[in-house]
Amino acid sequence: MLIKLYEDSPNPRVVQKIANALREGGLIIYPTDTVYAIGCDIFHTRAVEKICKLKKEDPRKANLSFMCEDLSQVAEYAKVDTPTFKLLKKNLPGPFTFILNGNSKLPKLFKQKSTVGIRIPDHAIVEAIVRELGNPLMSMTLHDQDDQLEYTTDPELIDERYGNDVDLVIDGGEGGTQVSTIVDCTGETPEIIRQGKGILTS
Repeated sequence: MLIKLYEDSPNPRVVQKIANALREGGLIIYPTDTVYAIGCDIFHTRAVEKICKLKKEDPRKANLSFMCEDLSQVAEYAKVDTPTFKLLKKNLPGPFTFILNGNSKLPKLFKQKSTVGIRIPDHAIVEAIVRELGNPLMSMTLHDQDDQLEYTTDPELIDERYGNDVDLVIDGGEGGTQVSTIVDCTGETPEIIRQGKGILTS
């Protein structure tokens, strides 16, 4: 089902409907400040497995990210020391994925992974959904290298292609084509492992 949401004023009733679908284990496709993504509630193991199956990924090895509302939510699931906190604060919200060491509060499915990708997108629709849900979204980029671009940027074509595989496709307008910049913060110094849309300020 395709649902329209406007970034400048996401309709609270629609956002509530989306959050309810997520709580019930639903999958959504939604816009971010980079590209459209596919997501679910991080605590719904079956939903996470469904996304991995759809993207032909092994859940134990897949590059899954947590879409968080703010830095305090990040700290619930990842270890954030003072230098890392300062780096995150300078660059977020924004088009970055920060790889951090996870902590004991990671959901069961992620326990064997010692690290977690963290995002706080600069996008009002994502922020509204995560706030209403009350915990992060598990997220994976919809865009693949071999995809025809319009099938991952045009919401109507996204719905045509993936609508039967997910519960909701959120039309937040034309999607971007640049992925997030990935910064690994698990070593002694932060390392950019993929340069994307975000230019890191250190």
